[in-house]
Amino acid sequence: MRRYGKHTDEDDIRTRPGRRNTRPRTNIRPRHEDAAEGLVLTVDRGRLTCLVEDRVVMAMKARELGRKAAVVGDRVALVGDLTGRKDTLARIVRIAERTSVLRRTADDDDPYERVVVANADQLAVVTALADPEPRPRLIDRCLVAAYDGGLEPLLVLTKSDLAPPDRLLELYGDLDIPHVVTSREQLESGAAIDRVREQLDGRITAFVGHSGVGKTTLVNALVPRGRRRTTGHVNAVTGRGRHTTTSALALPLSGGDGWVIDTPGLRSFGLHHVDPSRVIHAFPDLEPGTEGCPRACSHDEPDCALDTWVAEGHADPARLYSLRRLLATRERKEGD
Repeated sequence: MRRYGKHTDEDDIRTRPGRRNTRPRTNIRPRHEDAAEGLVLTVDRGRLTCLVEDRVVMAMKARELGRKAAVVGDRVALVGDLTGRKDTLARIVRIAERTSVLRRTADDDDPYERVVVANADQLAVVTALADPEPRPRLIDRCLVAAYDGGLEPLLVLTKSDLAPPDRLLELYGDLDIPHVVTSREQLESGAAIDRVREQLDGRITAFVGHSGVGKTTLVNALVPRGRRRTTGHVNAVTGRGRHTTTSALALPLSGGDGWVIDTPGLRSFGLHHVDPSRVIHAFPDLEPGTEGCPRACSHDEPDCALDTWVAEGHADPARLYSLRRLLATRERKEGD
């Protein structure tokens, strides 16, 4: 450590620059007009795996983006080393406007919403007909999140060899949701996979479902070899599955033009962020009837104009019941 004597010169004194002197002199950010377009495939501890043309590139978010985070499915602009070689790192400098967003909160009292997937066209809600038992309330919550985020829902019912699908299909019949029913034998033979693939071709589909329903097994059969995840089992005591997917991952659809996004198994699906005025958009036969509703109508109160709309024969009463059942999921727990 250097020590100064009595007769030190000013040039000998080392001064620490003030914080004000280290700030940028302008808020103008570079345009990065030469940035390449990419697709976020997965996110892991601040590192994002992106597809740039036909190369897989590791990247990190640029500081200039602030707190805005990129998620799986985001279309991004990247600069830096885009070769995809080992130990190289690119930088994400822009995130394109999203066409749809699948959000959730930890529970209904949690104001912090988490974006699970961006830009997906479809939400495939996977549920087993037995082992573990279906959880209709959780399905309802996934459907509300899909309607709220601008995704079209698809029901995928697995393990039909253990229980018939009739009761569950009847519960959602008035919502006109497309569905596919599969069994273990059909999955092994590939017959069920072909039916599922027909619903996914040409689209970006996010798969959700609680653990043990066979979601990851189904995804593995839909994606190219070498890009699959491990699968788990159902606990014989609790009747719940073990989480085998820890982060969302986008994978190209095998034998078709589309993408499959596998998401972590759900134990809950909070809807604190959901606005009833957005969910009604998924019910075009009921939406015109809301014009006479009071401001901030929950669509389940005495003054709701939808009751008169349905009574006048403009829509099926079963559709109004389905809407109110979905909107009421915020007041009910999944296990109720």
